[in-house]
Amino acid sequence: MMPATMTYLRPDMLASALDALASRPLTVAAGCTDLYPSTERKSLPYDVLDITGIESLSGIRRDQEGLTIGGTTTWAEIAEADLPPALHALQLAAREVGSRQIQNRGTIAGNLCNASPAADGVPPLLVLDAEVELSASSGVRTLPLADYLTGPRKTQRRPDEILTAVKIPAKALAGSSHFLKLGARTYLVISISMVAARVVIEDGIVTEAALSVGACGPVAQRLDAAERALVSHPLNPDAVSDQLVADALSPIDDIRADADYRNTSAAELLRRTLRALQAGPGDMG
Repeated sequence: MMPATMTYLRPDMLASALDALASRPLTVAAGCTDLYPSTERKSLPYDVLDITGIESLSGIRRDQEGLTIGGTTTWAEIAEADLPPALHALQLAAREVGSRQIQNRGTIAGNLCNASPAADGVPPLLVLDAEVELSASSGVRTLPLADYLTGPRKTQRRPDEILTAVKIPAKALAGSSHFLKLGARTYLVISISMVAARVVIEDGIVTEAALSVGACGPVAQRLDAAERALVSHPLNPDAVSDQLVADALSPIDDIRADADYRNTSAAELLRRTLRALQAGPGDMG
């Protein structure tokens, strides 16, 4: 028989969860859509801290400082929320995370703590200048998402911390965004490449551009040079050349695609994403 979970805690207050995490090694669990596949067992073989009973960790709130997404907010909730056009890319990604069943269970914090290079949620959050809130019994700290992710399956979260929220600054709520990914099929697939873009256009001129690519390196990343090529001009998708994109990425060869294909597909996806933004909401899905 498989060993049963030794300890299972499900507090309803964040303070209680943080005290428990400070007192002993515990694995933080929410939707478990990553935990169970990684163990390949019917029960989790370690002590578990289930945070889904903490009401304050769920939901989307907006104030003068920006927008806050609670860590246990599910992808289905994000996809169905009434959000500004700047978060359209995140909502598109939410609709492509696994299957509908996974979207109903999987959480935004779990996606970021799992830290897969092909995590669907990361590119749309990068173009929003997202930050993560990490809470421990000793205090709370906030890190840019780009700094929080340090490599495949690696983050700056300490064992005594819970990723309690994702924060998007008010300035990044401007403009419109779009998301595309490429895989062998539409659902339940690890992407070959994925992209997100957010642009702010004033009087026909791009005043702000944010582009990111995932599944083409150890972590998803912004493309600074390609962004600069768009700013101060009318929106021109062809300004994002294959070379500009390839210079910024470091993809690997694997069973899904080789590095050259990932580079060229990422560049083409970015151009298609920008064309969708150029065409307007009616053509963005």
